[in-house]
Amino acid sequence: MPRGVAIDGARQRLFAAAEEVILRGGVGRLTGRAVTAQAGVATGLLHAHFGDFDGFLAAYAVDRSFLLVAEAGEAISAGAGAESTVAESLCAQLDALPQPATTAFARLLAARPDLRGRAAEVLGEDAAGFEGVTAAVAERLAAAQLEGRLRPDVRADDLAYAVVAVALRAWCAGDSDDRRRTTVAAILSASVDAPPAGD
Repeated sequence: MPRGVAIDGARQRLFAAAEEVILRGGVGRLTGRAVTAQAGVATGLLHAHFGDFDGFLAAYAVDRSFLLVAEAGEAISAGAGAESTVAESLCAQLDALPQPATTAFARLLAARPDLRGRAAEVLGEDAAGFEGVTAAVAERLAAAQLEGRLRPDVRADDLAYAVVAVALRAWCAGDSDDRRRTTVAAILSASVDAPPAGD
């Protein structure tokens, strides 16, 4: 790593390298040496910043959890009411999450669920892992209820959990975006009312 590179820049370079390793070889190939080789830096840099590889993974989980909370909230503000159906609105919200970070993080948490707990120690339970994304989807569904697009007897929190579960499955399995969107629409079909006239 050249001298003068900011600490946060070095951290993000290593985080991005970890994501490349996960996406190309799977979580089983994720090691400290693989990360530093992908980043093109000395192996000692990871230990200098994070102490050990477990500390690196914990810091990565905190960073990406925080990123998803922020990005999911931004997606609500940008996309609410912009699509013709609730399903399209939610799919646009999920599509707006940063890639490849979202897919890599989903796959890592599937293999190492304990990292969600490490993130919760820093950010709290409501922001760890994909909790922030689930909360943002629930917020959009609650708004849809107020707009008359979602049946009043539907529990927005439960429906949001199902929608995010579909997304997580798709990201972990490598399913196509079209498959994910079709499944989300199918889940919502029994819960939504027709769009108001003029939409």
